[in-house]
Amino acid sequence: MKKIETRDGSFTFLNEEYGETYHCSTVGALEESRIKYVEPANIKKGDNILDFCFGLGYNSIAALKICKDITITAIELDQKILDEIPTNIVPKEYITENEIISKALQQKNDKINIIIGDGAKEIKKLPSDSFNAVFFDPFSPGKHKELWSLEIFKECYRIMKTEGRLTTYSCAKWMRNNLKEAGFKVNDGPIFGRKSASTIGVKE
Repeated sequence: MKKIETRDGSFTFLNEEYGETYHCSTVGALEESRIKYVEPANIKKGDNILDFCFGLGYNSIAALKICKDITITAIELDQKILDEIPTNIVPKEYITENEIISKALQQKNDKINIIIGDGAKEIKKLPSDSFNAVFFDPFSPGKHKELWSLEIFKECYRIMKTEGRLTTYSCAKWMRNNLKEAGFKVNDGPIFGRKSASTIGVKE
């Protein structure tokens, strides 16, 4: 994997299989996580979060920066990207949060559980009505279409609590239609790093 420095001093990687970077390389990767995922999810003390397609853990790191008293379940298939986390260089203000994630990789605890496996299969094992927020971050709908399917979004809806929020970077029309059909109210999210808005799905 090719390592790329982004604007805020955090790094991302190019996944050669999909031909995409794990984060937008033209803006700050951690800033993108904070603005597109964490802030629109309205994270608060005691929240239970699903980080779907965890990657380098930036969405969870940004969430921990805002509130340490949260519980995170993360799903990631690629062991190679997880192996990069302990030695990954992050901006100094995120070092503590990156260390929390690194320790959770070595030993599961009651606050952070990182599941290594296929997201489409692992999400079906999670309990219903359990999560306040879902950070939904697969590779693009054009490259990884199966993870943006109606079936997956129905699973997201099932596991989320009422008023829970799903946040994602994509605004593809067919993806939003799948969210709506699954039961979500769909709103525009922040614009950051591209011309189009991101997406917020709310379980009303």
